[in-house]
Amino acid sequence: MISIENINKTYGKFHILKSVNLNIEKGQIVTVMGPNGSGKTTLLKCILGLVIPDNGDIKVDGKTIKNNFEYRHKIGYMPQTAFFPENIRVKDVIQIIKEIRGEKAAVDFELYDYYEIEKFTEKKVSSLSQGMKQKVSSALTFMFDSDILILDEPTAGLDPLSAEYMKIKIRKEKDKGKLIIITTHILNEVEELSDRIIFLLDGEVRVNRVNESGSTNGAEGILNKFTELFKSYEWE
Repeated sequence: MISIENINKTYGKFHILKSVNLNIEKGQIVTVMGPNGSGKTTLLKCILGLVIPDNGDIKVDGKTIKNNFEYRHKIGYMPQTAFFPENIRVKDVIQIIKEIRGEKAAVDFELYDYYEIEKFTEKKVSSLSQGMKQKVSSALTFMFDSDILILDEPTAGLDPLSAEYMKIKIRKEKDKGKLIIITTHILNEVEELSDRIIFLLDGEVRVNRVNESGSTNGAEGILNKFTELFKSYEWE
């Protein structure tokens, strides 16, 4: 579904992504891990077309994303931190996103209902806690039944019960045959959710493994390897 072919990205003297090659198929939860600054968010933004690689190519369903914006209608994106205009109401944010999505109708209100967002739609964004903003962001991400979901630290800022329901929702969407790409630093989430784990270090893919057993035990050896990579990393 997504093919990443030899992409590189530099910012000045900093080489953020180094010849990254990946093929990611639908019907799985792919977790991208790595220390801060390893290139995780840059990689996601390249897939979204928000960052343009210096070279290489990214294809979605076999079609390059270069000069092609239509593929974005297939994607629901949840950033790590939700930023909405502070002076408008929650219901206005929802309406704006609906208009941006255009012909793609809002059909999935499971998180919207579970998080009881209707109760604070009249509130201005400026009055919301970070956790409430995260709930709005997550509800909007899943609302349009997208084939691909890209979730950057999806449980960050959520209370434990809300975070647990988010994980349940992620698994439900995977069972529908969707591709879900997440980043997280929480090892328990990696164990619970991941079908495939990709570890980035200094912009390079160091681990690209499938958890064939689909169980916590199957992920244990991979996580031990991650621990060793973290230990060997030269922290600045």
